[in-house]
Amino acid sequence: MALWREMRAEGFPGQSGVVSQWAQRRRLGEKAHQSGLARTPSARIIARLMTSARDDLTKSEAILVAAIERNVPDLVVARTTILDFQSMIRSKAAAKLDSWLVAAKQSLVGSFASGVEKDIAAVRNAIISPWSTGQTEGQITRLKLIKRQMYGRAKLHLLQARLIGAT
Repeated sequence: MALWREMRAEGFPGQSGVVSQWAQRRRLGEKAHQSGLARTPSARIIARLMTSARDDLTKSEAILVAAIERNVPDLVVARTTILDFQSMIRSKAAAKLDSWLVAAKQSLVGSFASGVEKDIAAVRNAIISPWSTGQTEGQITRLKLIKRQMYGRAKLHLLQARLIGAT
């Protein structure tokens, strides 16, 4: 109200309601801006940003990643460790697995490394083997999708007919 009186004295022809609405919008805008800066992204968002290629990030996402890297160096180490694991699998370099496990246990992905170590023979074979279960997993996923779509509607004979018709 005091602001409106000052503005009126300087020649503002509007009503006090216009000034109060403007002030309210401005306060809400400032509050939203402050909460947007202070809001911590979820773990899922951070994981996606940290594992995405830098070229695929928007400007605001790149700024957020830079802030995360500057303030949480453990996440940078974890990202590097994950990228090393991916490149080890893609290049079929099973010899690097033991040294990777030692480094990974000291980072934020230590629980993942412990799981890999528990089944190290299978992981080593998966790295060096030319075979993949990707085709089989895809077919199983497709079968489960069709089965879920038909839930409670039919027995095995109709599911079989639908699967044959879906191919």
